[in-house]
Amino acid sequence: MPTIIVTGGAGYIGSHTTLALCEQGYDVVVLDNLSTGVAHAVLPPARLVECELTNADQVRKAFQGLDVTGVIHFAASIVVPESVENPLKYYDNNLITTSNLLAAAGEFGVKHFLFSSSAAVYGIPTEFPVKEGITKDPINPYGRTKLINEWMIEDMALALTMESSPYTHPGMTFANLRYFNVAGCDIQGRLGQNSPQATHLIKVACQAAVGTRDKLMVFGDDYDTHDGSGVRDYIHVSDLADVHVAGLQYLERGGESGVFNCGYGHGYSVLDVANKLKEVSGVDFNVEIGPRRAGDPGALVADVSRMNESFGWKPKHDDLAVILKSALDWEKKLSGK
Repeated sequence: MPTIIVTGGAGYIGSHTTLALCEQGYDVVVLDNLSTGVAHAVLPPARLVECELTNADQVRKAFQGLDVTGVIHFAASIVVPESVENPLKYYDNNLITTSNLLAAAGEFGVKHFLFSSSAAVYGIPTEFPVKEGITKDPINPYGRTKLINEWMIEDMALALTMESSPYTHPGMTFANLRYFNVAGCDIQGRLGQNSPQATHLIKVACQAAVGTRDKLMVFGDDYDTHDGSGVRDYIHVSDLADVHVAGLQYLERGGESGVFNCGYGHGYSVLDVANKLKEVSGVDFNVEIGPRRAGDPGALVADVSRMNESFGWKPKHDDLAVILKSALDWEKKLSGK
């Protein structure tokens, strides 16, 4: 039976995507070293194989005996401040894993490759909403590894079309998916964001609402936005999971390789999020205003027309209250409240 391999499928976005694939009838094998993911997030019938993706032999072994038609690659180190403090960890982990996966894809005839990229490849954009074709100028090692990975995937796909390629391969199409801000948890409460050290605004705000943090810090209230706080394009994680399924099906239908922004195409400010969460939770948690953080743009909103038109995708959870309630319910579950 044809199989989709999902790397990092025990993590936040990967586990939701694995669930969405299984619900669409795909056979899914998750490769994860469980350094940040958790085994119980891989829900049956998906199968978990513990694998160190920086080890080429382990990657090859994981592919052997399977008819792998697609790879969806999430596994990566993703904490931006840590990438600045420890850049070689990010260059080693994020690039070697992709190189090993692409080598296996070439050897085992994988037809489709979807990559978890990021709006961090744009750096501080000067055009809004952000289109895929604008200048890419990442400002931290995390964003740079994402852009280099995109180039690696594009280069490998091109190489596989050449008669001189060392691989006997029918050709591979790809979709590099640039996420903006991912939030929320499975509506049915089956999955969520498990890392207590997560830096995502909505998880941090929910921790403040349930009392596992003493406050929510707002970094800057003097941006040129409607309330002075930064505006971001938040997409519900289950909608983003469905984007991956739609992207895979687009490639399976013969769609052209490309780069696609992933978001809703509109944004909410940090204070919008804080105020709405107080309303949803009924808790007047502490919000503290601090100075801007270096490198934070005032607004970051995606132009998602390419994704919508190519994939034929429509969101199911484009509602801030829905996003917040799903995240809050999960945080209550984690805290035992």
